[in-house]
Order: sequence, then C-alpha cells, then structure tokens
Amino acid sequence: MTRTEHPPTATYLALIRQARERFLQGRPLPDDVPDEIVAAWRRARFYGVRRDLAAASGTDATGRSPLLAAARPVFDRLAATLDRGDCPLVLTDERCRVLWSYGRWSQNTLRPDLSEKAVGNNSAALALSTGIRAEVHGPEHFLDLWQELSAVSVPLREPGSGRAAGTVTVLGGLRPDCIPHPGAMLAEATAAAVDAQLAAAARPPERLLLDAYLRESTDGRAVLALDGRNQLVSGGAARLLSPQALAVLEREAAGVHKEPAEAYDIELPDGEGRVARVTPLRTGGVLAVVEEPDGPSAAPSRTASPVPPADKSDRRGETDHPRKENLSRPRPRRGELVPLAGSSVPWQHAAGRALDLTESGQPLLLTGERGTGKSALARALLARRGGTGPLIVDAAQTPDGELAARHELLGSKNDLTNPVLLRHTERLGKRDVATLIALLGERPELPLVATYTPGAAPGPCLQRLLDTLAASSVVLPPLRERTDDIRQLLSCLAPRPEPGQPPLTWTLDALRALEQHSWPGNVTELAHLVRAVAKQRRSSGPVRRGELPEAVRETLATRKLSPMALAERTAILGALHRHGGNKARAATSLGIGRATLYRKLRGYRGLPD
Repeated sequence: MTRTEHPPTATYLALIRQARERFLQGRPLPDDVPDEIVAAWRRARFYGVRRDLAAASGTDATGRSPLLAAARPVFDRLAATLDRGDCPLVLTDERCRVLWSYGRWSQNTLRPDLSEKAVGNNSAALALSTGIRAEVHGPEHFLDLWQELSAVSVPLREPGSGRAAGTVTVLGGLRPDCIPHPGAMLAEATAAAVDAQLAAAARPPERLLLDAYLRESTDGRAVLALDGRNQLVSGGAARLLSPQALAVLEREAAGVHKEPAEAYDIELPDGEGRVARVTPLRTGGVLAVVEEPDGPSAAPSRTASPVPPADKSDRRGETDHPRKENLSRPRPRRGELVPLAGSSVPWQHAAGRALDLTESGQPLLLTGERGTGKSALARALLARRGGTGPLIVDAAQTPDGELAARHELLGSKNDLTNPVLLRHTERLGKRDVATLIALLGERPELPLVATYTPGAAPGPCLQRLLDTLAASSVVLPPLRERTDDIRQLLSCLAPRPEPGQPPLTWTLDALRALEQHSWPGNVTELAHLVRAVAKQRRSSGPVRRGELPEAVRETLATRKLSPMALAERTAILGALHRHGGNKARAATSLGIGRATLYRKLRGYRGLPD
C-alpha cells in the first residue's frame, strides 16, 4: 500500500494471505500485519461489502465528463501502442466511478464503482484519499476477485483548485518482489499527460495572457501584454513608455478580435521613434514588444494616433479646442508636472489621465488614500491653466455653506479662467454638496478639481455628487503600488542642503528597507521621514538602514506581489506540494516549461510562505 517498509515480497504476501483468511473467519490475526490493511478490511466489513463480488463490465458514470474529454486523446494515443493483455489502463472520476478502461485484465476484474464503500480496499480509492501514488497487491484487497491482481493508481488534480479529479490506474498480475509496481512509470506519465490536458482546457484567458507575457519577458526586454482588462508591463517597458504610448497599445488590444492575425508594427507617440511589434492573441488582446528606433522591422507598419478614441463621457463639456489639439502640444514630463512625481507606470498613467481631463475642460475628481499627493497634483494641474490662480475651498476647515455663499462668483459664466480647487470633498456639508450638484448642472464645464479620500460610506447626497463626477475621476495609486518611484521621490522630498554641504544620499540597504515598507501614510509619510532623518543626522555620508525608524528598518524583506502574480505563486507552490516537490511534474500540471518554473521559483526567494 505504497509503504516501502512493507514491500510485496513472497514472504510478506503469504503472511497477508493467511491474515486475510483469519480475518474473514473471525480468528485472531498475527501481530505483524500492518495496521492500515487491517483497518481497510474492517471498513469493508462495516460497509457491508461482499467478498465474492464478480466482475461487471460497463461504467457507473453518467453524462458527459470533462475529465474523460480531456483524457480521451491521451488514452487513444496510448491504446495504439500498448499490449491489451499486459498493460490495461483504467480512468476513474473523483468518486471512483470507472469512466474508461482498456485491456483484458480490466474487462475480467473491474467493477463500475471502485469506491471503498462498494468494493473495499483498492489502489484507486487509496490514491484519492491520500493524494499520492498508491499500490495495492493481491491479498491486501478485500475481494476474492482481486487476490491475484496488483494495481497502481496516480491521482489527477483539477487545475487551479488542486482538488481531486480522479485517478489513472494500471492493472497487472501479482508479481512478488516487483518494487515499485511495473506499471508505476506508465501511470505517472499518463497522469501527467492528463493533468496537462486538463490545465490546457481549463486555462482562462488571463492565464493564456500571462503565458504569452512570460515567454517574451526575458533579459530585460520591454514587453507588454494587454487585453482590455489586464495589463502586464515589464520593467523595461515601464522605463521606456509614457501614458500616451500605453493608451495606444490599450486601444490596439481593445480592437483585436479572436481571429488569427499577423504581427504588425506601430510607431509610438513618444517623439523618439520607438516602435512596438504587436502580435494579436487568439484569446483576445495583444502582446507588444517595444523596439528601439534603429531596429529594422520586417512586419507591416501602422501609424498610431497618440490619443485613444474618446467615449461619450470624454466628450461631455468639450469646448472649441478638441482633446486631440490640446494633446498635440508638447506635454510636460511627469517630473516637471508635479514635484511628487515618479516614472512608474501606475503614477504616469494616473497623472496622464488627470492631465487629459483637465485640458479637455472637464471637472476632475482626484481620489486615493490619504497622503497620495492629490492636493499637490491638483495645484500643479490648475497652475497650468494660468489666470490669477484657483479659488481654494478646504471643506475640512470651512463651515457648511461656504460654497453656497460663493455661488454667485462660481456661477459666473464669464469667469472661466479662475478654476476652483475643492479639498477634502468627503468633509462637505449637505448644503455645500447640494450647491455643488446644482452648480455642475448649470455649468458642466466648470474648471473644478476636487480631492476625495475614501473612508466611511458616503451619505446619499454626497454619493450623488460622486456619481456625477465618476466619469471624470482618477484614482491615484498608493505608494506601496509604485515603490519604483521611491528613489526619485527621495531626491524631490529632501530639504535643500546648506551651502557647501552635499545632498542627502542613501545606502542600498536603506533604500531596500524603504522600498519594502508598506507606507500606510503614502508620500506624506515618506516626506515626514525624510525631513526627520535630515534634521536628526549627526554623521556624514549616505543614510544607513540603522538611521531609519524602527518600523521601517525592521520591515520583513518581502516585496509586494500583484494579485495576478500572487495567484500565480500560489498555484506554483500548490503544484509543487501536490507532486512532492517534483518540479517536472509540477511544471507539466501547470502547462509551463521547467525553465519557466525554475525562473519563477528564483524570483520567489525571500518571500513568506
């Protein structure tokens, strides 16, 4: 029963045969009979299994089985090469019902239901209960029918969940001293092939998108995989691309249909001549590899518009200057747009979207956790409009009715050059919320930028305001989702050094600690830390890890994983656990190559279990 301490030698089998007869006659058993075998016989007696059951052809499963559909191509290929007498195969489902069998042994010895309650101890039921390969030999069985039979079974697993899906069993005559079972390798290989078929049949489009991305994202290449819902962006692509280029590729992904199509090149709107090789995927979406300007291309080329087509919400409040004309002007780099900037894709995407909405003349709602830089970005955006400066209303510091008192000024249709900055929208009173809703109804093009920090559930009046601004809202990413920006932020946030003094610098160890911290207070917390460190230092040279606050320097050496990466890691570790650490089988069950599995495992070093 798969235990090496009880190999099926002739002496062992003679002992078990004698013990089985004593058990059936109700006589005392020898002391050296394995406990697990006696327990299996007792369960069979408890279930009322008859020892004299005869073979019965046919299957006990009804309806169409996804497992049989996945396994049938594998078994059909094997059937053409196997000897019908010596290598019979059996497929069972998760309830041990026979779905498919092949060979004379299986026809003469099988029952439609191989569950322990129906036939007693057998390798298929044992493999399902233990989750590992199981062997049962001759007298270890309860039925008289199987006293000269040896069987080995390997469990099958549902992709993703890892739940038992069934078993593959190889049957054969009782052969003492054969360790392991002669059909063990055949059962293992067949189960691996069926697992791969199940994984291929069940892989969602997101998994196929990830597979395409992993195949290309090697050696620092600039690779993106997009399908309109998911974005996978390599570090090389994040360093090269702007939000406008990302928007162009998103538009390409949205326009792809699930039909075969050739790869083509598009020129990206970065002003540097970069080209992306776009390959449509059969599941929808595209895989894009960014190439440098001097790289020749043999694929057909397209000229990409720098701006994706606007939807209805983008056209609300459109003035005599369309969005395309506004965006045709040289755009500022994000570091020039606002001091609390960064070059990461999450920040550039959010800042670029906010700039688009501001230049289109629409009201803008900036949302995000506290300290993400909403007010700083709002001031920078409004400063680009010129004029005498924005009218600033801080709902956290003004009484309810402030906007109502200024309704006449805000409602002046001739006063289009003086925008409004409304901070802490979540703190607005009911009167001001009602005033703002009415004002937006009268002037949908009101040059308004509002900040909002989610917290407690908003009341119905405030929720109506948020719904009004939802079409022109931008969520700023928290710092933990853009830790690549921390090094750039440090230079922006550090106080100006005294004359003759060097700027504040950081050791790699200190930088690693900062990048691994969770930053619940986001950029504001980072700014306070930088100012405190600069003020308290008494030594020269780079800031060391030991100079950081304890909560930061003692952060576990872990990096944050995206939801998709976390799900991928969970699936890989689960597959390794199910297959006893066998990387080849784990890779096959996941439908990936061993090289890919090894590369992913190297990337998980240092992460918590």
